[in-house]
Amino acid sequence: MRIGLIGKKIGMTREFFDSGYSVPVTVLCVEKGRILNVITKEKRGYDAIQVGFGKIKSSKLKKPMKGFFAKKSTEPKKLLKEFRVDNISEYKEGNEIGLELFKDQKFVDIQSKTIGKGFAGVMKRHNFSGLRASHGVSVSHRAHGSTGQNQDPGRVFKGKKMAGHMGDKIRTIQNLEIIKADLDNNLIFVKGSIPGSKNSIVLIQKNSKKINRITTLEKIKKLQSQISQTSVKTKTKDKISEKKDKPAAKPTAKEGKK
Repeated sequence: MRIGLIGKKIGMTREFFDSGYSVPVTVLCVEKGRILNVITKEKRGYDAIQVGFGKIKSSKLKKPMKGFFAKKSTEPKKLLKEFRVDNISEYKEGNEIGLELFKDQKFVDIQSKTIGKGFAGVMKRHNFSGLRASHGVSVSHRAHGSTGQNQDPGRVFKGKKMAGHMGDKIRTIQNLEIIKADLDNNLIFVKGSIPGSKNSIVLIQKNSKKINRITTLEKIKKLQSQISQTSVKTKTKDKISEKKDKPAAKPTAKEGKK
């Protein structure tokens, strides 16, 4: 498993560049996490680290967790997350993990819970077309129609698309591009949208897939360089044309006498 950070979704905005382009970004607030426990193969059969994120009052903790944090001699953490690692010797208890983890990273995978929509019908939940709105179709225009079979098998199969609870599920969006990172304010700007509402908790990890495509930042830099080159060429052409259009200087009275 890849090491990641847990953050909070603040909202969406736009990032403007000098060339005039704007990129839609989602702002995530990511505080530093502290390694609370180093798990070895001798203890549980695998190598992993337990990282704590966020702050919480000790009065809101239960007695077992109070004892856990007192034993580790650290301030209480709101969320605990376990990450499996290959080389356990690189990590020590008490060390902090922050946005420096994605210093040379271009793309990330982000996991969060989608917005809950409550109970929804099949037209909203599964994009059904509904029944005909003609005569004879009475009070069933948005119904899903038949669901079961006859005597054999005489039941509804599992996984049948029907009305039910929509949203509120954990989803992962892969290969989101990092546009900017503000280490002073613990903010990271990611291109595009992320599942979940504002102030929802998200898990940010390094991308699992290898990507060879050009990033939007590289595209914008290329466009800026092209624009600057064209502007320099036009300026030089204008100067040359101005010199050609200038009339020859008339000789002065002294030059004429000579």
